[in-house]
Amino acid sequence: MTRSCALTLLALVAACHHAKKPTTMPLPTPVAPAPTTEAKATPPQPVSTNLTAGSDLVEKCALQVSHETPQFDFNKFELTAQDRSVLEQVATCLTTGPLKGKQLELVGRADPRGTEEYNMGLGDRRAHTVSEYLEHLGVSHVEAKTRGALDATGTDESGWAHDRRVDMQVN
Repeated sequence: MTRSCALTLLALVAACHHAKKPTTMPLPTPVAPAPTTEAKATPPQPVSTNLTAGSDLVEKCALQVSHETPQFDFNKFELTAQDRSVLEQVATCLTTGPLKGKQLELVGRADPRGTEEYNMGLGDRRAHTVSEYLEHLGVSHVEAKTRGALDATGTDESGWAHDRRVDMQVN
């Protein structure tokens, strides 16, 4: 019996030992990403002494693009006469013009000199100065925020001057 059990066991092992042909799954074919039809956002354009505007705002509100770099004076957040003139055009455009009812986003910026906390506060004051003037002109959908010096690129006085501004963009 031992011998017959051993032979049976050997027969079973031999029968089970047949290697199955492995099943293979085809590898997934790489799919190229679909081309996007989105246009790349153009950088804000200077429109006054201290302000830049997105291309949609420039185009729809017929703002004149300035050839000067926007730049608040060092450590300042007061609007110039040129700023107020541009903001009056923007207010008209947002209250009765082609962008009526649209939300306007303001981003206050500062140069990298000073502490992060100070620069965030200065950028905030710049954005809120613009916001308050627009609200005085009847614009109700304004969001003011700050980036301080987080995106500053200047390394000297002329570069730092460019960092001191408020960017306007329609959402």
